[in-house]
Amino acid sequence: MLRLTVTEQGAALHEARAPLLPVLRHALSRDPGPVTVMIHGYRYQPGHALHCPHGSIFARCPAPRQPRVVSWPRHLGLRGQPGEGLGISFGWQARGSIWQAHQNAAEAGEALAELLADLRRLAPARPVNLIAHSLGARVALRAIAGATPGTVNRAILLAAAEYAGTARRALESPAARQTQVLNVTSRENDLFDFLSERLIAPDSPGPDHMLGQGAPDLPNLVTLQLDDPDSLRALRRAGFPVRPPERLVCHWSPYLRPGVFPLYRAVFAGDMALSRLRALLPAETAPRWSRLMPRLPGRTASGPLSA
Repeated sequence: MLRLTVTEQGAALHEARAPLLPVLRHALSRDPGPVTVMIHGYRYQPGHALHCPHGSIFARCPAPRQPRVVSWPRHLGLRGQPGEGLGISFGWQARGSIWQAHQNAAEAGEALAELLADLRRLAPARPVNLIAHSLGARVALRAIAGATPGTVNRAILLAAAEYAGTARRALESPAARQTQVLNVTSRENDLFDFLSERLIAPDSPGPDHMLGQGAPDLPNLVTLQLDDPDSLRALRRAGFPVRPPERLVCHWSPYLRPGVFPLYRAVFAGDMALSRLRALLPAETAPRWSRLMPRLPGRTASGPLSA
């Protein structure tokens, strides 16, 4: 595991003065497995006594005993054993106002793109996967679009706090067309999407909505609605028994729900191809507020988006 934090000079070793590149080169030489970059969302701050991601969700044994803290690396299979590859805990300044965090996410994405360029140069054949929650999806998408084509193999976006139009532009870029993306959403997240749309302006003029409310129709993007009974039945038949939701509103369900991490591991390993997931899952997602108001008729297509 490498713990990195975004500084004014880009990504650097967390709480260490050693230059990053020699340490990164050494870490890559120790294990030929894939590289997994983990990106947190809003309200985390590297080095903070209570909200440092390196000591909580990105630690193998998290220190804070909090309901929303689970070990991402442990559940992703990054336990320090040979063949598991290199895990990178990518921290950025996500506290303060939502507007400042939104801007910081874009800057963190540029820093991550530079890190991806270093990975490509040091280990050009090494698979690189990204997993990001909330505003971390903005970081991931900015980095994917700014990377060399083919650098990022797969990305998993959890309750992405990013506009669908921005996601479309990022994933249609030449750099991203070879990247397979799983967009994990849930109607449990509707309140957070609704508030995000009212607090944060889209990057481009015109109507837009959060990625969880309808993803663009792209060949390299598949959406999983994690509270949809049909989707959960399909996953169970495929060998991934994800537990049904227990809450009406939850922003952290995509990584707290029992059963999700075995699916994510299979996606990263290529054992569950996104083409297979696309065939298993419904082509449409339920409309906003349907979890709070279940009598809303029909489903809403997650098809083409004008952006």
